[in-house]
Amino acid sequence: MVWRVAARDLLATLRDRRALISTILIPLLIIPLFTLGLPLLLGTLVGNQAQARQKVGVVGTLPPELRAALTRDEQGAGGAVTRAGVTLVPVEDPRAAVAAGEVDAALRVVSALPERAGSQSVPLELYAKLGNLRAQTGATSKVETVVEAYNRRLTLERLNASGLDAAVLTPVALRSIDASPAQEQRSGQLAFLIPMLMLNFILSGAMATALDATAGEKERGTLESLLVTPVRRGEVVAGKLLATTLTALLTAAFSLLGFLLAGVASATLLGGERRQLTQALGGQLTLTPGGALALAAVVLSAALLISAVLIALSIYARSYKEAQTYATPLTLLIVLPAVLLQFSDFLNLGEAIYAVPLFGSMVSILDTVRGSVTAGHTLTAALANLVGAALLGLLARRSFSREEVIFRN
Repeated sequence: MVWRVAARDLLATLRDRRALISTILIPLLIIPLFTLGLPLLLGTLVGNQAQARQKVGVVGTLPPELRAALTRDEQGAGGAVTRAGVTLVPVEDPRAAVAAGEVDAALRVVSALPERAGSQSVPLELYAKLGNLRAQTGATSKVETVVEAYNRRLTLERLNASGLDAAVLTPVALRSIDASPAQEQRSGQLAFLIPMLMLNFILSGAMATALDATAGEKERGTLESLLVTPVRRGEVVAGKLLATTLTALLTAAFSLLGFLLAGVASATLLGGERRQLTQALGGQLTLTPGGALALAAVVLSAALLISAVLIALSIYARSYKEAQTYATPLTLLIVLPAVLLQFSDFLNLGEAIYAVPLFGSMVSILDTVRGSVTAGHTLTAALANLVGAALLGLLARRSFSREEVIFRN
């Protein structure tokens, strides 16, 4: 009888074309857009800034060699410009010129700049919008790079004149080696997006069935006909919870497929710098057999918990629209904690964090993505979700047994 109720609600969901789009197509489109499109877009924007020529204001006189280095274009092996120089324009007030957008950055020569290294450093002021990413990746970055190279050249000339080698400047050569596991290296800096996107798609998939199977049926008047049949209220709740969970798991499966396809596309279709950029930012989702099993347990329990929340909320609503109003804030319960995951390296995530329903699932999924998941943490996160789902299921059954809730419309 539970399966009959679930099959009835699943059939209603499958007949809704919009539900199929949100369950199947959207995860396959949105996830590659985030994991591939976003890093490629950032790389393109940064690359365009490097190849574009920005205006830099100047107050005072720059040494001819430094001026030439700032305006010079850097070319690759094929003759293409890899980093364009800047256009130097005179300005009177560097701060005002940058604030008004007349120039992207401005240099103010406080006193005459040296053309050879001396015993004292001479200040050179750089005015820029330090919180502006476009300025930081464009004019500001170019000026800082050129001035640093100019300083190094003057220093090397002074060392050579003194009979010293350039190694005097770096008596200790520090070489950084990434000691994180290979899977964590492949996960990328945006790995925290994977738990957020996966749980958000589970929520959207569950909403397609839960809202229609409760508030939707109440609004159409078909819920009463179901309740007068020889079916126990607990079987009705279990059937609707089963149908909602299956829809949520279907969305989770397609979102997982989207992550895997994005990783395959990054490894096979992209090459060179673009592949390195997508792997550094967007990363890849690779799963070991143990990781896949842990991910399945956490996702299944999270889907059950989210489904129970939606069933308990939606049955109380008078209409489908009111149920949507109740369910929409649930997105914030996923997005806001997921945003904190990007700072997980700074947080002291103890054992207790995995016992928090839903948030513990996010942390466990992130551990799985990075290859640091443990069986204890997975079981704790899954059990917390199951306990929460059981309590909410009992609440939903109590609501189905109360006529003042069923007939609220």
